[in-house]
Amino acid sequence: MSDAIVLRNLVKTFGEKTAVRDMNLTVPKGSLYGFIGPNGAGKTTTIRMIMSILFPDKGDISVLGRKSALEAKDRIGYLPEERGVYKKMKVKDFLLYMAQLKGTDPSGLRKRIRLWLDKVELPDVDNKRCEELSKGMQQKVQFIASVIHKPDLLILDEPFSGLDPVNMRLLRDLIYEQHKKGTTIIFSTHVMVQAEELCDHLVMIHNGDKVLDDTLEGIRARFDPRSVVFEPLDASADVKRLGELPEIASVRRDRGHWELGLTDGATIEQAIQQVTTAMVPLRIEVNRPSLEDVFVQIAGTAEGQEELRAQVRDESAVTVG
Repeated sequence: MSDAIVLRNLVKTFGEKTAVRDMNLTVPKGSLYGFIGPNGAGKTTTIRMIMSILFPDKGDISVLGRKSALEAKDRIGYLPEERGVYKKMKVKDFLLYMAQLKGTDPSGLRKRIRLWLDKVELPDVDNKRCEELSKGMQQKVQFIASVIHKPDLLILDEPFSGLDPVNMRLLRDLIYEQHKKGTTIIFSTHVMVQAEELCDHLVMIHNGDKVLDDTLEGIRARFDPRSVVFEPLDASADVKRLGELPEIASVRRDRGHWELGLTDGATIEQAIQQVTTAMVPLRIEVNRPSLEDVFVQIAGTAEGQEELRAQVRDESAVTVG
């Protein structure tokens, strides 16, 4: 499989601030990559350099086998973080215009636009001016504009921002649909749970540095907390006594459940067997580290972890509108 995007030693500065530092990244064709990290980490700057909106101070970029996105622009779909439509244009005229900018064959284009408007549950807006639509509706129209020309590479920067949960699910399904067709997708977000649900490979960026580049399963294996989540069937049970088991090193209460840490050398299978023998569980399962936990472990200092965790959680709040 050839590569859709290759970045080599990419550097971008703004004055004294280094926004992206020595970025090396390879995105294979047909993959679904998530760019994650808090706001200001360098995700959007990296995307803008991939799109040739910004140019790096140093380093090389290859996009779809070309030296820049400008040479492959008709094969790329882009939903930028800053939303924007031509407000005075009718929706169908806006989509026709955007498709033709990408060199799309006009034959059958109007029918394709109607089909897409049906897909995003906007069947009756084609003759409305864009300014008459809500922000969420405009966002769905802009998503159509990014895929109407059937791109080989689709780049989505915070695509769920401002959408309610129903439309988030709708858009997620449409992204999956594009991926199944073989489209390479870059999905950027600071809401890490969305990346966990959607992406098969994750790139974590912090303060301009790429600090992680792996599959979700690879990340979980690498940052395995070696613990199990436990809830007793009897709510009054003394769970702390499970700490007396040879496989259990620690017992602590965490977010409504108990977390049982394993001793060195103990396996998950041994621990679960011993715990369930000692106490009847309502729930027991392997504790999977969240991307938030992984980010805090990578980027947080011992003194600043709680502050950093609070920042990530605040930024992960979904805006409904």
